[in-house]
Amino acid sequence: MNIDQLPVITRNQLALRNGQDKPEVWVAYKELVYDVTTSRLWRNGKHYEHWAGQDLTDELKDAPHTHNVFDKFRVVGRLKI
Repeated sequence: MNIDQLPVITRNQLALRNGQDKPEVWVAYKELVYDVTTSRLWRNGKHYEHWAGQDLTDELKDAPHTHNVFDKFRVVGRLKI
């Protein structure tokens, strides 16, 4: 799918997908929003010191993995900048 065809997701919409307010658990990375709901590592919207419903672009540099970790998750939209 072309990135321009993805629905635009606002930061407020993303924030609601934090594992607490709605059943979906979403995170953003480099303007793309990923659904990580099925990941056991994101249970309850928390993954180590990171919280769902946020843009994790700046935080990935401290992670023990690369951006390829997002390859296994479905892209649900693009983050409105």
